[in-house]
Amino acid sequence: MTHTTTDQPDRRAGAAVVPVLAFAGIVVAVMQTLLVPVIKDLPQLLDTAPSNATWVLTSTLLSGAVATPIMGRLGDLYGKRRMLILSLAVMVVGALVSAVTSQLLTMIVGRALQGFAMGAIPLGIGLMRDMLPREKLGSAMALMSSSIGVGGGLALPAAALVAQHTNWHALFYGAAGLGALAIVLTLVAVPESPMRAEGSFDALGALGLSTGLVLLLLPITKGSDWGWSSGTTLGLFAASVAVLLLWGVYELRAKAPLVDLRTTARREVLLTNLASIMVGVSFYVVSLVLPQLLQLPKATGYGLGQSMVVAGLCVAPLGLTMMFTAPVYARVSARYGPKVTLITGLLIIALGYGGGLGLMDAAWQTIVTSVVLGAGIGLAYSSLPALIIGAVPASETGAANGLNTLMRSIGTSVSSAVIGMVLANTANNVGGIAIPTMHGFRVSFLIATAAVAVGLLLAVFLPKAPRPSQHTQLRVSSEEEAGIEHAEEVLQGFRGRVLDADGSPVARAKVTLIDRRGRQAGATVSGEDGSYAVAVPSQGAYVLAARAAGHGPLASSATHSGEERAVDLDLSLPGEAVSA
Repeated sequence: MTHTTTDQPDRRAGAAVVPVLAFAGIVVAVMQTLLVPVIKDLPQLLDTAPSNATWVLTSTLLSGAVATPIMGRLGDLYGKRRMLILSLAVMVVGALVSAVTSQLLTMIVGRALQGFAMGAIPLGIGLMRDMLPREKLGSAMALMSSSIGVGGGLALPAAALVAQHTNWHALFYGAAGLGALAIVLTLVAVPESPMRAEGSFDALGALGLSTGLVLLLLPITKGSDWGWSSGTTLGLFAASVAVLLLWGVYELRAKAPLVDLRTTARREVLLTNLASIMVGVSFYVVSLVLPQLLQLPKATGYGLGQSMVVAGLCVAPLGLTMMFTAPVYARVSARYGPKVTLITGLLIIALGYGGGLGLMDAAWQTIVTSVVLGAGIGLAYSSLPALIIGAVPASETGAANGLNTLMRSIGTSVSSAVIGMVLANTANNVGGIAIPTMHGFRVSFLIATAAVAVGLLLAVFLPKAPRPSQHTQLRVSSEEEAGIEHAEEVLQGFRGRVLDADGSPVARAKVTLIDRRGRQAGATVSGEDGSYAVAVPSQGAYVLAARAAGHGPLASSATHSGEERAVDLDLSLPGEAVSA
């Protein structure tokens, strides 16, 4: 897949871009845990059965999973900022719908619209990739990636405070206000990226992926209610496998697929996405277990008897620690690479859950557990976009990170279903009320530890990334210059110097890579010393076309065989003019 730049003028990213995008991510992530403080009261609040009330959470999850890869691809095609604003706008509408109703069906519709905004996370990461210089990119992506946990963690105490002292509908009015603020800040502070992918939107691929995901996630989220061996659950699992296989065959044959499965099948991308599922599982367990443990009455013998607000405050360090982990990640990753950072994060998560098995006797102990887990999850989440971006072309950043965010959503879905089943099956029935047991809490922590162990195994087999270069970095101030950076990251493509008749370097020369079909496959500009670097999407024959003010155009044939190749472009030589 190739990429182009628009005719928009070059715009440097302002200082407010990173905090504004991170704030948008936090606002979107709030939707995941907004209703956790009132989850046990939803059947009464909506006048429905408990099994029906769970759809208020399930609908958000399903719509988010479907929207994430689709919005990522639309952002690559039509503008990431534009799609980010659209995602936030849909979330605001959904929040307002939920704010004015106590009817189950209308509430589900509103919650589904809120989940649509989950695509904002990969869109924000893509905008950062397109606009920020390399020296700022690591910590910025770490903060944006962690925002999904930061928002979820911070929403717990805030939502608990609102729900305890006001009408629960105020939660949705607050979410709508935050979404509107995020839209205004994005319009004011975030420029549109000029990066565009070529091709068209794969509507049939989007429909196939959406259908397959719904068929997969429905039995995962509802299996404990329907029965894991029921015909409905098994039938939906089988249907999801069939639909996703057919979708995969179609995507491999499509000229402009929604998801480039060949790229996704690369070892580094595949293992990173599988590890993301495990990180998602581990993140959601603590969000499900600790609030319940804290709020259970002391009469149970193990409950900590805390109010809804205090329980939220005890878990809040999870999100705060994730937020403060971003600059730590940037330093660790700059020295050792994102693979080492991911492994370190997973080890810390394992330590948090292992230690947490014996730290359930006091509120302060849950705070310690939250801090340790927040640090580990923050490091792990921060590493994932860097691993993905280092393995895919720049034009596929939005779609690839959208798919990675989807993998995390699948992880949280699996976690919610499995932990819900464990807590239900180990609960004591007292007066017709199911009360979770300490045994169920500990089994949940052991499941999280097992998921982290699988994630560690996957991370160990990730390809070793090259050590960060110590030479002076070029500051990326335009999409063409971003081509130099991307080529340095993947270390595959053409590089060399653009020279004049006397052998002197030609600065600011435009170098365009053209594939065998005559399409632009990449573009960059030469540096002050005449050096250029351009990544190639695949092996094969190409034409390198160079232009510079005061010089005639040059077209030079070159073949890429999988290894970096040096090609100097001498503008003093006769060449054929090539349209690029």
